[in-house]
Amino acid sequence: MNAPLPEHILRALDSVTLDDKYTLERGMAFMSGVQALVRLPMLQRQRDLAQGKNTGGFISGYRGSPLGGYDQALWKAKAHLREHHIHFQPGVNEELAATAIWGTQQLGFAPQGSNKFDGVFGIWYGKGPGVDRCSDVFKHANMAGTTPWGGVLAVAGDDHVAKSSTAAHQSDHIFKACGLPVFFPASVQEILDFGLHALAMSRFAGVWAGMKTIQEIVESSASVQVDPDRVQIVRPDFDMPPGGVHIRWPDAPLEQEARLFDHKWYAALAYIRANRLNHNVISGPQDRLGIIASGKAYNDTRQALSDLGLDDAACRRIGLRLHKVGVVWPLEAQSTREFATGLQEILVVEEKRQVIEYQLKEELYNWRSDVRPHVLGKFDDVPGDYSGGEWSVPNPSAHTLLRASADLSPAIIAKAIAARLKRLGVDEGTAARMDAQLAILAARESAMKSSPATADRPPWFCSGCPHNTSTKVPDGSRAMAGIGCHFMALWMDRAPAGFTRPMCSPTSATAPTFTAACWPSVRASRPA
Repeated sequence: MNAPLPEHILRALDSVTLDDKYTLERGMAFMSGVQALVRLPMLQRQRDLAQGKNTGGFISGYRGSPLGGYDQALWKAKAHLREHHIHFQPGVNEELAATAIWGTQQLGFAPQGSNKFDGVFGIWYGKGPGVDRCSDVFKHANMAGTTPWGGVLAVAGDDHVAKSSTAAHQSDHIFKACGLPVFFPASVQEILDFGLHALAMSRFAGVWAGMKTIQEIVESSASVQVDPDRVQIVRPDFDMPPGGVHIRWPDAPLEQEARLFDHKWYAALAYIRANRLNHNVISGPQDRLGIIASGKAYNDTRQALSDLGLDDAACRRIGLRLHKVGVVWPLEAQSTREFATGLQEILVVEEKRQVIEYQLKEELYNWRSDVRPHVLGKFDDVPGDYSGGEWSVPNPSAHTLLRASADLSPAIIAKAIAARLKRLGVDEGTAARMDAQLAILAARESAMKSSPATADRPPWFCSGCPHNTSTKVPDGSRAMAGIGCHFMALWMDRAPAGFTRPMCSPTSATAPTFTAACWPSVRASRPA
C-alpha cells in the first residue's frame, strides 16, 4: 500500500501543471466540460495547421448556466488562445454575439489579398433562452452558409429541470426550426470529439452546427484524450450542386433557401452517415427489443441496464439492441434502418419533448407492417387499441411511460425497460433478477421520500450586494421580480407579485391603465 511509485510516474508528476489541459500536445488531460470547450478551438487550429492551412478562431456569446463559467475559463486561458490565433469577445447580448460570429463567415467578401487567414471558425455560446432570442440570426446565417475553412458551432446550455432558470429549457426544437443539425455529447470526451466533427460538418455542408449541453455533462470532469489527430474525419462522397454550398455574395433569399433545403441538409446527413456518429453499441442476431438514446439519456440507459443486472452479454442473450445517437436532428436514416431491422419493438429514451421519437416513426412509416417495429417512447401502448398515436386520443397521460416533464432517471428508465422486456417475454431467471433489482430501486426511492429535510435555508443575496436594498418595495407599491439573481426576492420578505421576462416590464406598462396601484419599473438583469 505504501510502496514507492515507479520512476516514470514520479517523472511525470514532476512536470504536471494545471495548464496541462491546454498545453499537452498528446495523451490524457483532466478537464471539465467547460474547459473542453476552451480546448476545442485550439485542437481545431492544430488540425488545420497539420493540413497546411492558417486559420483563426472567434468566440462570442453571453453567459448563462450551465455555461455560466465559460467566459471566465476563456479569459483565464487568454494567453493559450492568443497563441493559437483565437479571439474571445463576449457579446453585449446573444443576438449581437451571433451576428458577430456570422461575420466570421463573410470575411471572404473582403478585397483580394486583405485577409490574414485562410478561414476563421466561430463558436457561439448561450443559455437556452438565448437560443430562443437568436433564432432570427441563426436562420439568416445558416441559410447564408459557411466557408470551406471556417465553420460555426453554436453551443446551447440547456436546463432541463429549471435548476437555475424560470422555465425548463430544451434547445433541440429551436435549432431544428432554424435548420441547424444538433449534436448531443454524452461525455467530456465527446464534447471535444463532437465539437471537431461539428466544425468539420459545418465546413463540408455549409451549415451552422448546434451542440446541446446540459449540467450533468458540461459541468462534469474527466480525463480525456487530447491528441489533435484522435478524431479521424471521413469526407463523404456527395454530389454538390453547381457553385457548391458555401456562402457567397450576391445571394438571393430563395436561392439560399433552395440550397439549404435541397442540398446542405443532405450533405450534413452524408457526413453523419460516413462518420458513424449514430451507431449500435450492443447488438446480436436474435434481437427483439431495441433501445435508442442520446446524451445524458444514453448514460442513464446504461445505468438502468446495469441496475437491472443486464450487462452487454446478458443484453445479447435476451435479444436487446442498444443504439447511440450523436446527432439527434436530422436523424440519419441508413443507420436508423440498420438499427431497426429485425426488431419487434423500439423504446425511445430521450428527455423532454420528442425529437428522436417522431423522426423514427416517420422514417419507419412506409415499412411493411410485418417487418415494421412497434415504437414506444413517451407513452405506453394499450393492448388491443390500434386507434393511433398519442395525438389521436383525448389525453394519453394516463399511459405515460417516459415522462416529458422534468428529467429522466435511471430508475424511471429501468422500470420502462423491464416492463417492455416482460411484455415481449424473457426467461424466468431474467424476469426474477429484474424484479429483485426493481425492488431494490423502489426501496431506495421510498427511503429518500421518508427522509424529511432537517433544515430549510433559503437563498439570500451576498453581503454588500445592491439587491439587498434595491429589491425592497416601497410602501403602497407593488413590484415584480425579473430574471436574474434578484429573482430570489420572491423567497424573501419583499412580497413581489410574480415575475416577468428579462429586460422588459409588461405589467408596469399596463397596470396603471387597469389598476389603482403603483407599479414601479421592474429591475431586470440577464439570466444567471
